[in-house]
Amino acid sequence: MTDVPLGVVAALCEVIEPLAGEPRELADRHVDRVAPLATADERAAVVSEAVARLVGLGSLERYLRAGDVDEVMVNARGDLWIERGGRLRRELVVGAEDLATSIERILAPLGRRLDRTSPIVDARLADGSRVCAIVPPISPDGTVLTIRRFRRRHRPLSDFADADVARLLDELVVRRCNVIVSGATSSGKTSLLDSVLSRLDDTERVVLVEDTAELDPDVDNLVRLEARSASSEGVRAVALDELVRTALRLRPDRLIVGEARGPEALALVQALNTGHDGSWSTCHANSAEDALSRLESLLLQAAPSWPLAAIRRHMARSIDVVVHTRRAPDGRRRVVEIAEVEAHDERPGVRHLVDHGIVLGPLQRTRV
Repeated sequence: MTDVPLGVVAALCEVIEPLAGEPRELADRHVDRVAPLATADERAAVVSEAVARLVGLGSLERYLRAGDVDEVMVNARGDLWIERGGRLRRELVVGAEDLATSIERILAPLGRRLDRTSPIVDARLADGSRVCAIVPPISPDGTVLTIRRFRRRHRPLSDFADADVARLLDELVVRRCNVIVSGATSSGKTSLLDSVLSRLDDTERVVLVEDTAELDPDVDNLVRLEARSASSEGVRAVALDELVRTALRLRPDRLIVGEARGPEALALVQALNTGHDGSWSTCHANSAEDALSRLESLLLQAAPSWPLAAIRRHMARSIDVVVHTRRAPDGRRRVVEIAEVEAHDERPGVRHLVDHGIVLGPLQRTRV
């Protein structure tokens, strides 16, 4: 990425902003006035940065265009950090006015607002990238923005696991096991699920339900549903649990719930107990066993009148396997655990098939 002298960019913006015409054409025409000694590459970089500042996303634009940037983060005092290959790096400081303009341009096409009465926005850009923005008083030090890039490149299973573990992941698909992929934030859950789904048989109909659309599997027969927040204009919310129930009426061969973190966990477990085999979902947890505890808590919150023993029986019967991912110190996302769910007297337990990336035993549960 060519370093861009911000003073030259500001000078070019001052020259062309009062002029009528298409911004890029104007920038191309006048760039020699502010950078007469620049090389062709340097002039192109100055033009792109100026256009981004005038009609694009300002200082963020160059990082969102870069193919190797996974995440763009702006902290409350304007520090801009990016993630490349799993590693964070601080780049520059974004001015408050520049950041406010960028957020306004992000949200305007979405019909969303960000102010003191609505201080948190979670949304999706046209290219699928996920945006979270927060303003005071919720973020007392200033505006915070995170953009997680949407990558259309489907990664092979070998990016997440060695050959023996990858074969076991394939076996989960073939045996139509119901699987939960667990892990911390940015541990590779969504990327792994996208990779697995892209290996499904072309004849299978996949219905995909997400809070914010992130998955884009290479599947021919695919239906995607996305939850909707209530708007200030009175448009009602469409929650994830409602979409899970709707998905069951769309004749899915595979039901995929992007993340279980609320009442949709109950709808998912009920669906898995009614013959919708081969379904997958994700949840945040510290280990495969902790994922079951996390789901148990979600089910108790969603169905407080259910006896705990009944909830645990539902879980043990509906979930076959938990796959746990972790981000390594070198930034790689890897499968570190695959655990088969066992029905114990008191609560569901696990039998490790993979631990620390090493295969320990064969898969026994199957739905075929």
